[in-house]
Amino acid sequence: MAEHVFTGFGFGPIQGGLFAKEAFQSGKFNRIAVAEIDAELVNAVRANKGSYYVNVARNDGIETLQIDDVELLNPNVTADRRILLEALTQSTEIVTCLPSVNFYQTGGSNSVVSLIAEGLKNRTAESTIIYTAENNNHAAEILGKAVSEKFTTLSLERIQFLNTVIGKMSRVVTDPVEISDMRLKTIAPGLERAFLVEQFNRILVSRIRIADFKPGIEVFIEKDDLLPFEEAKLYGHNAIHSVLGFLGGVIGVKSMTELKDNKLIIQIGREVFLKESGAALIKKYSHLGEELFTESGYKDYADDLLKRMTNPYLGDTIVRVTRDAVRKLELNGRIFGTMQLALEYGIEPKNMALGALAGITLLLDKAEEYCLPDELRLKDWLKMEHGQVEQILNWLWGGRRCKYAGQIIDSLIKAKNNFMKLGSI
Repeated sequence: MAEHVFTGFGFGPIQGGLFAKEAFQSGKFNRIAVAEIDAELVNAVRANKGSYYVNVARNDGIETLQIDDVELLNPNVTADRRILLEALTQSTEIVTCLPSVNFYQTGGSNSVVSLIAEGLKNRTAESTIIYTAENNNHAAEILGKAVSEKFTTLSLERIQFLNTVIGKMSRVVTDPVEISDMRLKTIAPGLERAFLVEQFNRILVSRIRIADFKPGIEVFIEKDDLLPFEEAKLYGHNAIHSVLGFLGGVIGVKSMTELKDNKLIIQIGREVFLKESGAALIKKYSHLGEELFTESGYKDYADDLLKRMTNPYLGDTIVRVTRDAVRKLELNGRIFGTMQLALEYGIEPKNMALGALAGITLLLDKAEEYCLPDELRLKDWLKMEHGQVEQILNWLWGGRRCKYAGQIIDSLIKAKNNFMKLGSI
């Protein structure tokens, strides 16, 4: 019997191809609403009577799913805002799928924080869980604190904010030629955009601790402590994905699929996975007794991800994987965070250094786009000396340092010699 109410924030491929999809397919929700400020997207789904389409990349082809009975609501429209708040008061499950946690409080009275706080303040649902899907290890805590501060009298009894580890790759395809060539169905008729998500669905979430509460979406895997798995995603999945993308960009390929048969680059990715990222994470977390943090478990994880990352039916582009390079090269992010982790456990991150150097190469190639200072725009980056590398890292890291900075710079300088081999691939 349908007894749950779902409200989402942000209608991108993870919301549409994971959360709202699972809510619909469960058959346990009598209402599915999603807040979205893109008027064109809202109008297209409404014109399609609340139905939209998701393309799922399997190992053997693409399957198109139709999701029905979804209310898309624009909180910037007065009537929609009223309906959205009504849905929030009834919601047993709320999901935020925004570009980052920085968007929680943008929009004034129509911000995610303001709307959730107002909805919870007047809620009629006995219990409510809020999934945060912003790829931040502390997203739930950040959102929960902001909501509590919005209404200091708000009772959080039988309310829980949950972190998530979402290893599901997805994208929005906007190129009409690509949509046609891949035979994708657009999100809704008249809209030149298509959701493309991979079949993978092993989503980890914080353990729900509300007594006697059973979520409508039952496919997620609950964990008492998500941090080890969040680190495996950041230093494993995200790190190697970016390494492959950066290396692919340097040799000039257009898609991740083109790397599938490139033995050298795939080997570099596997070495980072197993001997650097994996070796460090196993040393750090083997005491947990979790299969992932064993040599065999992490090898299975690596082999599966390398296959998924280059899935021809997902068709991930190098441009998408390598965009926002400055963020991906930040001090404690996927690339340099992994190098620090390896060094902490006495492991030389020589393969990760190749990926980092590739990322810096692409950064220099797009110096204008990234507003790189003139003095750092090196014409021949292969002649970079220790001091020049240090200057670039200082800019990337906003003047911050880490205790392994010297060793990271040494690794990058060493990587230049091996980097030359990529040119003959």
